[in-house]
Amino acid sequence: MDKIKNSILSRRNFIKNVSIATAGVSVVPSHVVSGLGYTPPSDKLNIAGIGVGGVGRGNLRNMSSQNIVALADVDWSYAKKCFDDYPKAKKYKDYRIMLEEMDKDIDAVMISTPDHTHYVSAKDSMSAGKHIYLQKPLTHSVYESRKLAELAKTTGVATQMGNQGNSSDDMRKVCEWIWNGEIGEVKKVDAWTDRPIWPQGLQRPTEKHAVPDTLDWDLFLGPAAERPYHPAYTPWNWRAWWDFGTGALGDMACHIMDPAYKALELGFPYAFEASSSQVNTESAPVAEKVTYYFGQRPKKGKINMPPVEFTWYDGGLKPDRPEGLKPGMYPGDQQGWGGAIFYGTKGTLICGTYAMNPFIIGREDNPPPTTGELRRIPKAMEGGHEMDWVRAAKEKKKNRVEASSNFSYAGPLNEVVVAGNLAVRLQDLRRRLEWDAENMKITNIADNEEIRVVSTDSFEVIDGDPKFDTQYETINAKKAAEEYVKHTYRNGWSY
Repeated sequence: MDKIKNSILSRRNFIKNVSIATAGVSVVPSHVVSGLGYTPPSDKLNIAGIGVGGVGRGNLRNMSSQNIVALADVDWSYAKKCFDDYPKAKKYKDYRIMLEEMDKDIDAVMISTPDHTHYVSAKDSMSAGKHIYLQKPLTHSVYESRKLAELAKTTGVATQMGNQGNSSDDMRKVCEWIWNGEIGEVKKVDAWTDRPIWPQGLQRPTEKHAVPDTLDWDLFLGPAAERPYHPAYTPWNWRAWWDFGTGALGDMACHIMDPAYKALELGFPYAFEASSSQVNTESAPVAEKVTYYFGQRPKKGKINMPPVEFTWYDGGLKPDRPEGLKPGMYPGDQQGWGGAIFYGTKGTLICGTYAMNPFIIGREDNPPPTTGELRRIPKAMEGGHEMDWVRAAKEKKKNRVEASSNFSYAGPLNEVVVAGNLAVRLQDLRRRLEWDAENMKITNIADNEEIRVVSTDSFEVIDGDPKFDTQYETINAKKAAEEYVKHTYRNGWSY
């Protein structure tokens, strides 16, 4: 069966890639000729979902004014509730077979898989001419982000990353206040999240477990290296594991870094560094601090854009409480999820996750006005972000207003986010890492340098005395950095 799949898919992708690269894509709503039995108004999209057991189910619910025609998930037990939501939709485990069999019946694809399969599923769907809504983080690696942004330009499909706060009025309020000079020039930003809210800092499990009948473990692994199934990996805790997820930074920075990235037009950093709780070869640390260094940018509105130091905290670590904040106030979300603090030469601006509820210290009861001149998306946090993408998908490329977090924006933002994990994983070099963003390389690692990273860490108590057994793996740092930037895919999967 695998040989048949690979033969079909490789032939199909070759034909699709050649035609797209030479002619571009013009997507016509396929339901007009699909014969699926729907009798919709002519402006509805036929949408397929890939990864529908978790957040993807909510994304599809926000798109349910359209036709949900197909659903693919490697775990049919986890996906059952979504399958029940759309009984007419065809069900698949392998999204590649879905794209092959339903090519003409699908206009657009929503993807909410584990991070490590974002790129391959989006790349295959875009190469088939499908508009893409892709959950955050956009990809698992820097290289994948760069390639997806390039592919979006090549194919001309409508794209959107699932960082819904990017579409919100609060996001635009932060931008207007900063560009109007309400807090002066910003040279420092702190941001934090309460994540992880799942186990991290874990060693690879050694216990043997049978793969559930409802799960296709090989498809879950996708391009990642083979390993035995264990329930610690899926359906939800995959975020912790380096091979599958991107830790708390990857999970939340696309939301929380977003207002700083957008308002300050940060672009790419020239350096970064990190410190954390114990980092190991298998999973992200329990808590970490990552600092990015951005150079000067062109003037925006009424203010100059000087160099910025942006520091990220997670796992319970937080920045110092800013001066002037009223006693009893959270410096961010009232729920404690996280937030960002902009330190300006004239004042301090604070917002929560998704840029929610921004305020300037000392002006809580007298906020600066906003003009409303920036494009607003109704109910952005209640499905408007998804529907902005639906709107863009229905517009022809030549006169399309791109969705708020289309891949030309989301790709560079995500590159910055996941580059932070390079700093975390390479921190044993004990230096600030210099970053050549254009070539996606750390430039100050010598060919023969090595890092020591914990591989296993256990202890037992003997007569009241803890005995630790910590073992390390020695890794060539330059080769490790190259692998973290651009992963080696296992056989059967390709860029």
